[in-house]
Amino acid sequence: MAGNGGPLTGLKVIELAHIMAGPACGLMLADMGADVIKVEKVPGGDDSRRFLPPDIDGESAAFMMMNRNKRGIAVNLKEPGGKKVIKRLFKTADVVIENYRIDTMDKLGLGYDDLIKENPGLIYCAISGFGRTGPYAERGGFDLIAQGMSGLMSITGEGPGRPPVKMGAPITDITAGILGAMAVSAAYAHKLKTGEGQKIDTSLFEAGIVHTYWQSAIGLATGVAPGPMGSAHPLNGPYQAFQTTDGWITLGAANQKNWLRMLDVLDAPEIADDPRFAENSDRMTFLKELEDLLGAIFAKHSTEDWLARLDAAGVPAGPVLNVNEMHKDPQTVARDMVVEVDHAQVGPVKTLGIPVKFSETPGQVTSSAPVYGQHTREVLSEYGFDEGEIDTLVSAGAVVAD
Repeated sequence: MAGNGGPLTGLKVIELAHIMAGPACGLMLADMGADVIKVEKVPGGDDSRRFLPPDIDGESAAFMMMNRNKRGIAVNLKEPGGKKVIKRLFKTADVVIENYRIDTMDKLGLGYDDLIKENPGLIYCAISGFGRTGPYAERGGFDLIAQGMSGLMSITGEGPGRPPVKMGAPITDITAGILGAMAVSAAYAHKLKTGEGQKIDTSLFEAGIVHTYWQSAIGLATGVAPGPMGSAHPLNGPYQAFQTTDGWITLGAANQKNWLRMLDVLDAPEIADDPRFAENSDRMTFLKELEDLLGAIFAKHSTEDWLARLDAAGVPAGPVLNVNEMHKDPQTVARDMVVEVDHAQVGPVKTLGIPVKFSETPGQVTSSAPVYGQHTREVLSEYGFDEGEIDTLVSAGAVVAD
């Protein structure tokens, strides 16, 4: 059994999920020590195996990123032998993760109501586009669609009148996975107290909605839907990005204390003495005018120069880094957010580290993503299948073993 010493060591998770939201949930649980067995479809496996380029010696970089710390088996759920394998795994599992359409698992006889008959303590986590209830329950869901319908694209972009812009990261996929992992952890705490399992239902749509807390507060209070503001904040300022002579910096001078500290750094009495900018409410009323004045000042010096001055004064600020620069940043390195693991086929590969640190039960990235069918024999053996039975399953096309 896999595990990395994290707080969820001993938790048995079966992941029937593909591409991102479900695998992100499994990834979070695996990073915290759970034994996550990823079940891939036959033929072909997880669709992210074909997200090419980029690849490393033929292996999809996208698949490897989302599936490290997991064991992988390949099972054909349309074959009787494949269903037999899955039902045996489910019988003693603590958690099942799936992100198929609403009736897919039920049609296979593997829905929640079927599974709890033999495993009443099962925690069944269903992640979908819109949730398992409501008028959109039967729709498929993608991050782009969820970003548009959740309001996120209406508040993202340079400003009013411009085309809608999605966030660069697939934020609803990733957030739905995190919400799923949070819910599984909470349900597991309940199970440890009572022995009861339960069904968890979350979605990309809701994962997008929760990112609108500030904008929803404005809309619900005023009846006016806020729009995009570039890098600025809808409730306080200046809290945004400014261009320098050689790049961009982000500036968090939103509260009054940091505003006054920033004024000392800028040595700009024309701003400090202007009643339009005296308090946060004033600054938000005249934010465009303030942006123009500050932009002209920050454009006079380099990013390094401004960051040194602002840091010395205690004003929160930082550079705008690209992804490769972020990977090399000393804080990224110090927090072990880029780590190296050995892949069965391509050797050492780099991946992102664990974003939560535990003082007593630290998890770690111990293995790369599995090769297709890499752990089929190992896992089936653990669940009571002998070598002859496994060979028969392979011959019948019910499973694929590397």
